[in-house]
Amino acid sequence: MGSGVSWRDLPARYGPWKTVYTRFRRYALDGVFTRVLQQVQAKADALGDIDWLVQIDSTVVRAHQHAAATGRKGGSTAGTNRTITPTADPEED
Repeated sequence: MGSGVSWRDLPARYGPWKTVYTRFRRYALDGVFTRVLQQVQAKADALGDIDWLVQIDSTVVRAHQHAAATGRKGGSTAGTNRTITPTADPEED
């Protein structure tokens, strides 16, 4: 599977890829990146430099390939016209 960072392809200036990966993993598990992001956001918010409005453009939001499975043999959705209505209690289904 070819997802994520290709650690072995890091430029030599960063040092051995195993060292970079080990440090990255340790920082991620320790919450370093989360704390840095929170501090940067807090400073930007205090200066009025951050806009908390979030918009999602549905032209770039894609469902995972397995989200399209219908549970029927063949997996085809042709000819189906189902409306999904959310309920207050998911256990009611």
